[in-house]
Amino acid sequence: MQRRILVTGGAGFIASCLAQKLADDPQNSVVIVDNLLTGSEKKLPVSIHDNVRFIKADVNDLSDISAIFHTFNFDYVFHYAAVVGVKRTIANPVMVLNDLNGIRNLLNLCKNTGVKRVYFSSSSEVYGEPVEFPQNEHTTPLNSRLPYAIVKNVGEAYLRSYYQEFGLEFTIFRFFNTYGKKQSTDFVMSKFLTAALNNQDITIYGDGSQTRTFCYIDDNIDACLNAFYNNEIVNDVANIGNDYEITILDLARKIIDVSGSKSKIIFLPALKEGDMTRRCPDITVMKKLLDRRMTTLEEGIIKLIQAKQEITV
Repeated sequence: MQRRILVTGGAGFIASCLAQKLADDPQNSVVIVDNLLTGSEKKLPVSIHDNVRFIKADVNDLSDISAIFHTFNFDYVFHYAAVVGVKRTIANPVMVLNDLNGIRNLLNLCKNTGVKRVYFSSSSEVYGEPVEFPQNEHTTPLNSRLPYAIVKNVGEAYLRSYYQEFGLEFTIFRFFNTYGKKQSTDFVMSKFLTAALNNQDITIYGDGSQTRTFCYIDDNIDACLNAFYNNEIVNDVANIGNDYEITILDLARKIIDVSGSKSKIIFLPALKEGDMTRRCPDITVMKKLLDRRMTTLEEGIIKLIQAKQEITV
């Protein structure tokens, strides 16, 4: 019997990769919904099976999404749709807050149509300016202030509340920086690498001492799908990321080195907000989910370079 699965935001980077992997299994029937605000039809999965369908719709619009729910009777929902990107979310705070309507619409429809479990893409942003390292799912306070982070935090609270009141099961994935070949160029890894491959200046906000960790897309998808197929992290939360911490300046240097680029590093004034000084997850749970060696930063950069070279050939 096929699993009927909805993936919202499925024309975006991470969700499109998730949908592709789900569609590779003929036991899954996948419906992708995206309003194409930041997603692209070019990222949608191609399946050798007749088991994937794309519908342009907005989860934040109840009339749009309710008809889809009542047509397909989903078993599982991956809610990955969201306004993303630091600059975009800071510039459009009201549009970001509107995503709360989508979360509410989705959960009401899930509880009323017999959905078994909701998988929610939360974010490392919920931790805000960090107070504990590594950042643990259950002990690190959630100090989020920016609208994007608040929406993710409130989304998590909605999931817990709907489970408590209606028995709707959930799994929360808190994504830390994830990168891969489908990522748009306004994110740091893709932005730096695109500049390096074209021998253009790499621009850094502030002095570059802020740290991040970078998770290769395959590690993200495999960990999340292992949670799905093995019924792990039920009514719980997991950090999804890598725990190798690197400064933004050292990331730029590494990309220049690995790609053999002639790019120069240029420093710009620090962002007023949204650029946390440090981020590093506790990935004890993630490592158990993945159950294999993680992709190193250098391996991931090489894979990205190879993918970009294949596109230009």
